[in-house]
Amino acid sequence: MTKRYVSLPDEAESGMREFIDEVDRRLASDEDTCSVVEDVLIDLSGDRQAYERWQRGESVSAAERVRLQSYDPCNTTLESEYYAEKDEERFRRSKHLQWLWRQFDSLPIADNVEFALRFRRMLANHLFEECGDNCRFFKGITFTYGHNITIGDNTVVHDDVHLDDRGKLTIGDRVSISDGVHVYSHDHDVVDQTEVRNYHTIVEDDVRLTYDAMIRAGCKVGENAIVGARGIVQNDVPAHHIAIGMPATSVKIKPGWEDVATPVDEAGTNRQAQRRIEYDVPDDLEVFDEFGRDLQPPE
Repeated sequence: MTKRYVSLPDEAESGMREFIDEVDRRLASDEDTCSVVEDVLIDLSGDRQAYERWQRGESVSAAERVRLQSYDPCNTTLESEYYAEKDEERFRRSKHLQWLWRQFDSLPIADNVEFALRFRRMLANHLFEECGDNCRFFKGITFTYGHNITIGDNTVVHDDVHLDDRGKLTIGDRVSISDGVHVYSHDHDVVDQTEVRNYHTIVEDDVRLTYDAMIRAGCKVGENAIVGARGIVQNDVPAHHIAIGMPATSVKIKPGWEDVATPVDEAGTNRQAQRRIEYDVPDDLEVFDEFGRDLQPPE
């Protein structure tokens, strides 16, 4: 046993639960999500008085106006907003919730672990395609959209993890994702990097992704497997295997699972192509190449 139970004083527990329940109720209602997010960020930032002065038409500096406007996610943009193939209808709501998640993490109160874990868990239930019970999300986690993520029960995601769901990302039950891990679901063509391919990336039950590991788009890390620190997964990792290195290769099977696991010398199959997700973009989309490179090889 590595943890002990910690409880807050009764008054703090009551106030925290009341606040989170109220935000949860508002997000589940028909109320405009932008308004909910704006209210929450204004109040948690302690900017209510300045906001009301601005709303009354009183003088505020340009910097104050930008700050106050940015509490409303409708006045912001995210990197993923520029992606041509995104689902506009789903993104319209997930953007607002992702903005709340990101801005919450920038506030001092996000270091209050008990409060922050519960607040993010509540947000995950609204943001993700599906989120199981008793998950724990620590500080600095980023997503592409959020709405293409499915996470099972009792999974923990630690600090500064990137969960790329430009394609689709499925994470199972009781998964442990350590600090600095990057899990991708999209890739770029090696010649024309504006050509994006989306995939379904899968992390099965009871997996451990340890410090600073990277999972390539379209890979599957099998049940009960471990990816070692800074391992770069380019191929599927079979169930019960331990994979390490750059690129990550299976070096052994967890003791006790030898009889049910694929032999080490048969590991390392790439099934990325089987998990590719095709998409369409609008016919009238005005596409631009931000790099403007000459992609023709020399004669």
